[in-house]
Amino acid sequence: MFVKKIVSEGLAHNSYFIGSGIAAAVIDPRRDVEAYLKEARDRNMQITHIFETHKNEDYVIGSLEIAARTGAKILHGAQLDFAYGTPVHDGETFHIDTLELGVLETPGHTLESISVTLKETAISNDVLMVFTGDALFAGDAGRTDFYGKDRQKEVSTYLYESITEKLLPLGDGVIVCPAHGAGSVCAAGIADLEYTTIGYEKANNFLLQMTREEFIAYKGSEEHYYPPYFRKMEEMNKDGAPLLHTPPDLVCMSSAEVETAMKQGAQVVDIRAPPGFAGGHIPGCINIPRTLISAYAGYLVNYDDSIIIIDDFNQDLETVVKYFMRMGYDNIHGCLAPGFSAWFVAGKPLEYVDAWDPGILSEHLNDPSLSIVDVRTIDHWNEVGHIDDARHIFLGHLPDRIDEVPRDAKVLVYCDAGFKGSIGASLFKRAGYATVANLLGGMRGWIAAGHPANKK
Repeated sequence: MFVKKIVSEGLAHNSYFIGSGIAAAVIDPRRDVEAYLKEARDRNMQITHIFETHKNEDYVIGSLEIAARTGAKILHGAQLDFAYGTPVHDGETFHIDTLELGVLETPGHTLESISVTLKETAISNDVLMVFTGDALFAGDAGRTDFYGKDRQKEVSTYLYESITEKLLPLGDGVIVCPAHGAGSVCAAGIADLEYTTIGYEKANNFLLQMTREEFIAYKGSEEHYYPPYFRKMEEMNKDGAPLLHTPPDLVCMSSAEVETAMKQGAQVVDIRAPPGFAGGHIPGCINIPRTLISAYAGYLVNYDDSIIIIDDFNQDLETVVKYFMRMGYDNIHGCLAPGFSAWFVAGKPLEYVDAWDPGILSEHLNDPSLSIVDVRTIDHWNEVGHIDDARHIFLGHLPDRIDEVPRDAKVLVYCDAGFKGSIGASLFKRAGYATVANLLGGMRGWIAAGHPANKK
């Protein structure tokens, strides 16, 4: 028996490769599937089954890619009319050599959600592991808001019953393998644990200390951010994403070609860190540091216009392409070659964002022309506190609310540490605001420098 967790960084997504003998199964694969195919090759195994625990909202599922290259059977919950694959029901079992994989219908996060139990029948008929999808996480449980506020308590009831009647009775020693880890947008407070068990969650997961009524009330009133790209993911994962087979190759573009493409509507995404972006960037581009592509591209980048990447030295752009692919961006096109220096060496114009430290900001706090914009989540605004006179506009909502900030204002954007602040600053510059600054260090730096955080 062999089980390997394959983590997609940025998305905090977990998928699993399970094998025994010469057969293997994959659970919740991502769209760039080479990791699973390589695992099968290296272990002389054939992938025969692919389980989807639910339709997924935050990334494109890779089931069709694997099936096209291996002939594996795709299996998913029966409570949604998928355009591909085979529906499965509670109690069905599938065999991978000596392994038995069993289906549990565990609705709540979505109505078609399933969990998959694993037994090593050569040793025992007891359940050893359970792959819970987005039903149960380490320290949390799946969000229940996808069907609208009017159904949230109903769906939360389903989730409570799935956890207490299907998952917890499996036994305290059963290893829990969820589809997401800490940082996922599919729950508010997933713990940063590599592994967990049913018993550990029963003892430590705050939700499992609640009564039925408390659980339903809590989950039924939760509020989460809903990135607009979720709708695209739901559509692609229900109807089937286009096959790619291999990641697209970026076209190496000259400065003149990038400039022409921008005039034709191309989206230019500068993936450099905030200090580099502040020191000079292409007018009209947006800054999404590479570590935040998975979290914020879905708010800020559309699926129609081509995408051009700007980096200092174009290092490891293959990983950047995969970040976009996993969210269904098949319109990623090219990069400025050999890097950002090509732009200024060609004598092209530059724009700048001011980089402020806490001392500079403190000197400007009484400037009536200064507008301070906090782009963190509302939870961080409330729990950590905020800078006096700041207005809160969550980063993902900033494009639609940017006109709330006066056009003639000097704008200071801040976040937790300065990376999201740089994204926000780039949006203000693109919108035509003349004077824009990013607080490097963000709220953490502000507090570390001894300045107060207002929690009112």
